[in-house]
Order: sequence, then structure tokens, then C-alpha cells
Amino acid sequence: MVEQLESLFVVMLVAALAPLIVKLVPIGIPQVVLLLVGGILIGPEMLDIAERSHLELLSNMGLGFLFLLAGFELPPLLLRQRPGALALRGWAISVALAILVVAVLESVGFVKDFVPVALALTTTALGTLLPILRDNDMLSGSFGQHIFAVGAVGELGPVLAIAIFLGADGSWRSVVAITVVVLSAWVAARVPAWFEGTRIANIVSATSEDTTQSVLRWTITLLLGGLLITADFGLDIVLGAFLAGMVLRRTDSRSDEAEWALLGKLDAIAYGFFIPIFFVSSGMGLDVVSIAENPLRLLVFFLLMLAVRGLPSLLVYRRTLTRSESWQMVFLAATGLPLIVALTEIGVANGTMLPQNAAALVGAGALSVAVFPLVALQIRNRSRVSA
Repeated sequence: MVEQLESLFVVMLVAALAPLIVKLVPIGIPQVVLLLVGGILIGPEMLDIAERSHLELLSNMGLGFLFLLAGFELPPLLLRQRPGALALRGWAISVALAILVVAVLESVGFVKDFVPVALALTTTALGTLLPILRDNDMLSGSFGQHIFAVGAVGELGPVLAIAIFLGADGSWRSVVAITVVVLSAWVAARVPAWFEGTRIANIVSATSEDTTQSVLRWTITLLLGGLLITADFGLDIVLGAFLAGMVLRRTDSRSDEAEWALLGKLDAIAYGFFIPIFFVSSGMGLDVVSIAENPLRLLVFFLLMLAVRGLPSLLVYRRTLTRSESWQMVFLAATGLPLIVALTEIGVANGTMLPQNAAALVGAGALSVAVFPLVALQIRNRSRVSA
């Protein structure tokens, strides 16, 4: 018990110091990168003052909250509109490019883990990008809708692909399991309607803001239920968490003010405690030695993320966005880290990914978060000056 508390204390100390460093040393590095670096420092390959196994449950909850919020913030109708259609087209091109590129890398012996590496190259870190985009007023107007759609597809598409190809047996059983899970989510989305206007519904609503926090407790219960159902079917928890977030968004028929209040509470719990633990724990498990021994592998993945996930934006949005906005989209779409961390964790755990490739991919993802959004902001600022 004492050892577990010691590990948790050290991890939370890293999590608490990260935002201070971001503000005191304004060099534009996102918090998530510092959390990973902090995990490396306290992990077994450096100071070795915290044990990763002590944090497994809390880390998995952090991963669950990360995708719960991603599912909750996804506008239900966005993917049916033109921004969604273009985002799906761009992701399909990225998938085709990823298959081609990774097939070549596998043929020359550079990789042996085809599916997880290919999927990693098609992700977009919407959750990581949202604070940056909000702070720089990039979510308003047409461009904001398109980048949100790109990020949503860049998370939802890989999540479903992970469940199919890396869950269960990577076969038709996974498809059947996903169908059952989706149907369960569909039923859950309709449960509130059954109780609407009843005394139970009134009690839950009346106790949502006092010490009872009923709505928040039911939200966490929904998350745990989604994680439990997907685990029982042999799928990964990211799918259950993402579906739980989408169900929560669909069932939350209250006012916008109440919805933002719930989102604020979820942000406080998730980003204040669980999600930082997930990233610090992931940093503790990062194979830094393999990266140092072969930095070229990291550089290759970094450039491939830009080419496979980013460059298709120039083709897809050539008639929809301005040239400056298209180039901004290139770098924003290619930014990927949280899902890459989750995917590599899954790949290493089930033996479908080599540890050195997992480390290089996470390192490339961290570098993309540190570099690509800054480049996009520079392009945006220059276009404004020239205009």
C-alpha cells in the first residue's frame, strides 16, 4: 500500500509541475509532451522512483476518460455534413497510403508489425489540438468545422480499426462483438427516455449540483460499463469509452448551460487526475534506449505521419479551403499522440507490435505535437499579415 502511494505521489508531482513549466518556460511545448518526459525521468530507465504496475488501473481509467471526452465532444450530425464527407475521404486516402508505405517498409525489414504501424500513421490528436485551437480562435467558421471533422474521423476511424484488427482474434468475431457493443450503446442511449418525467429522473436532476452529484456519478458508471462490456467481448477499452462518450452526448438533452457544466466537471476529473496518470505512466514504459540507439526510426515515422496523414489535405481541400488553410490542415491533421500511445500500448501488450517501433512511434507522436501545431499557427499568422 505504501509503495503504491509513493508511486502515485511521484506521478502526480510530475502532473502538477507540468503546467507550471509550460507557463514559466514559454517555448510552446504542450503539456502532454512534458508528462511523457516526466514519466521517462521517474521511470525504470532513469531515476526509477515509481513503479508502473502500481498505476495500471488508474492509467486505464485515464485512457478511458480521454476517449469518453472525445466521444462526448463529437457533434452528432457533423459526419453527415460536407465537412464530415471530406474528412472521411481524406482519412480513406491516408489509409491507402499507410497500407502502401508500411508494405514497402515491411518488405525491406524495417517493420514487422504491419497493422498497428499503419493505423498509427492515420491518427489525428483532436483532444490534444482542441485547447490549442480554442486559444487561437481557430474553431470558428468553416475552417473550424473542417478541422473538427478531420480530428473526429482521425480518432473514430482508428478506434474502430483497432477494435476490429487488434481486438479479440482480429476476425469476424470482432465485428460481431462490435455490433453487440454498439447495440448495447444504442439501448443505453434510450434509457433516459424511459424514465423521463418520472420521480427517478427528477431526483437525479435535482441532485446533480449538490454533494450527491448524481449526473456525474451516472456518467462515470456509464464509462465503467462501456469499458467492462468491451473487455468482456475481448475488445479494447478505447472503443467502449468512445461509445460511452457518444451515448452521453446523445442522452444529454438538458440545456446548453447544464451540458457545459457537466463537461466542466468531466474535464476537472479527467484532466486533473486520470489522464495525466495515463500519459506519465506511458512515459515510464517508453523504451528510451531503443530510440537513442536508432533515432532514424523515429525520424522516419515522424516524416511519414506528415506525408500519410497530412499531405492528402492538399488534395481533399483544394476547392474548399484557401491555400493557407489547406497547409494549416496538413500540419494539424498530421498531429497525433494520444491514440498512438494507446495503440502502441495495445500492440505491445498483445504481441502485435515490436517494442522499438512502439517507442519510435510514441516519440514521433510527441515530436508532432511539439512541432506541427506551431507550424500551422505560423502559416496562419503569415497569411493574416500578408492579407
